[in-house]
Amino acid sequence: MQLVVARIGRAHGIKGEVTVEVRTDEPELRLAPGAVLATDPAAKGPLTIETGRVHSGRLLLRFEGVTDRTGAEALRNILLIADVDPEELPEEEDEYYDHQLMDLDVVTKDGVEVGRITEISHLPSQDLFIVERPDGSEVMIPFVEAIVTEIDLEEQRAVIDPPPGLIDDRAEIASARDDEAAAEKTADETGDDS
Repeated sequence: MQLVVARIGRAHGIKGEVTVEVRTDEPELRLAPGAVLATDPAAKGPLTIETGRVHSGRLLLRFEGVTDRTGAEALRNILLIADVDPEELPEEEDEYYDHQLMDLDVVTKDGVEVGRITEISHLPSQDLFIVERPDGSEVMIPFVEAIVTEIDLEEQRAVIDPPPGLIDDRAEIASARDDEAAAEKTADETGDDS
């Protein structure tokens, strides 16, 4: 099975290094020196990582045969793809590979069917499940512990406890102003001058 593990960014310096947008929770394993990665587009690869280092919070890689800025710029926006055994599991207990989560049924903690995971979007702040509902519409569910309470790979389902308004249009909006207005209306109706 092939997984996208990074996207090559701009060139860094003049010796062939590039910045990369990491798309794996295991960069030390997938993007280590000596790793041979397929590419998208395929004609640009495979690429073998020669060196890697972190500079100002960004991962910099240099590939074998790429020795100058021109060569590095030619790699911009290429996706790096690693071959992964489909049976392999992440090291951490509560981590999952995208292929494990795809097509899981999503249900609320009360057992109400929400839909099926069709895509996982990796954003800088958090990951999102893109869930196709039975009516064909889509809903985005943040993949955070407070909302996704259980992933059951054997039952092929993800259990969620969504806040009001996340999966439906009937958001419960309450504010202190609404509470005060309700209290004033009650006081006016009862004639209470307190």
